[in-house]
Amino acid sequence: MYISIQNLCFSYPDTNRAAVDHFSLTIGKGEVVSILGKSGSGKSTILRLLAGLEKPSKGSLCIQENVVFDDKVFLAPEKRGIGMVFQDYALFPHMTVQDNIKFGLSHLKKEEKKKRIQEVLELVELEDYGNRYPHQLSGGQQQRVAIARAIAPNPHLILLDEPFSNLDAELQVKIRKELRDILKKANITSIFVTHDENDAFALADWIIKLKDGRIDAMGRPCDLLGASRPSEIRQQEPELVGV
Repeated sequence: MYISIQNLCFSYPDTNRAAVDHFSLTIGKGEVVSILGKSGSGKSTILRLLAGLEKPSKGSLCIQENVVFDDKVFLAPEKRGIGMVFQDYALFPHMTVQDNIKFGLSHLKKEEKKKRIQEVLELVELEDYGNRYPHQLSGGQQQRVAIARAIAPNPHLILLDEPFSNLDAELQVKIRKELRDILKKANITSIFVTHDENDAFALADWIIKLKDGRIDAMGRPCDLLGASRPSEIRQQEPELVGV
């Protein structure tokens, strides 16, 4: 299996309640997984743990059978091959679109950088916007630049934190399909967290419902729509579910 997360646990200081409690999941190459839950359910904490911004108290992450962290190993965030798209996109305002994308390509030679920037700009359909600055772009275009920057280094995994929270309702519908198309064309394995069921059902191959840091239910969108009780959807394809 491409991504394997096993028994992930984490608690914030000065609290006796687990923010993430024995979270396990396996994901195939190129799959889009949504972690769906209310505010405080632990979904963004899971992204921070996977990205290396927090250190788990227990658990492991393996990518292509290579250990990213376990009880003996803890790779630094920059060595994980994981890209992240934040809620506010975190674009550098003083840099052009192409310079924002180039930021993560320091390991490439000049001509290779130029070629890769053009490739990802075409992928997100912004090939004519390379010399613009973030403030000259719409919210949807800024999001696509953030995705292009995350994809450019060819990461093993991309994490997206509430990717549509800064977009108005009408734009959300359009951008959902665009984002799914981009991820599928790039064959990028991705996990995104959201509190909005519409986002999850429109974009994900698999949905994980999270409650109080634990998996409450999981399945394909069609399974979750048709099931009346969580127990009906907890046991799904073994290649995805690692519980």
